[in-house]
Amino acid sequence: MNGVAAGAGLNLALGCDLVIASDAARFSAIFVQRGLSIDYGGSWLLPRLIGMHKAKELAFLAEVIDAAEAERLGIVNRVVPADELDAAVETVAARLLQMAPIALAQTKHLLDQAFTVTFAEAVEAEAAAQVVNLSSDDAKEAVRAFMEKRNPASLGS
Repeated sequence: MNGVAAGAGLNLALGCDLVIASDAARFSAIFVQRGLSIDYGGSWLLPRLIGMHKAKELAFLAEVIDAAEAERLGIVNRVVPADELDAAVETVAARLLQMAPIALAQTKHLLDQAFTVTFAEAVEAEAAAQVVNLSSDDAKEAVRAFMEKRNPASLGS
């Protein structure tokens, strides 16, 4: 994120798996200031990310917060200087590309359902995901690499 993410822009950011913001970024749930109620999934996303009281404060008051406050609240994962934003995003993307895609997809799914399942259901889903993971070539290479005390080669390729 760089610049201003207000209203729908903020809520689009809230729906992202990872958000890296420049120190120049600003955020606002500006809807009520424009005579509108919260929209674009913000009523569902915002309380889950920052808690109900803070979500109501941001939505009711429509204040603009800076990137540091957004990071403190959990709206963004990290803040970097504006001139380092592209490099920071490229670094994270490169790291993700080195990970096993099946394991990443399984992990994303498990985390996304965290608030809709019981603990027992979560543990059962984790076990089912591991069966899928362990049958993949990525997991086999990762286990070999661990045993050989080296980094896995070409996961996901």
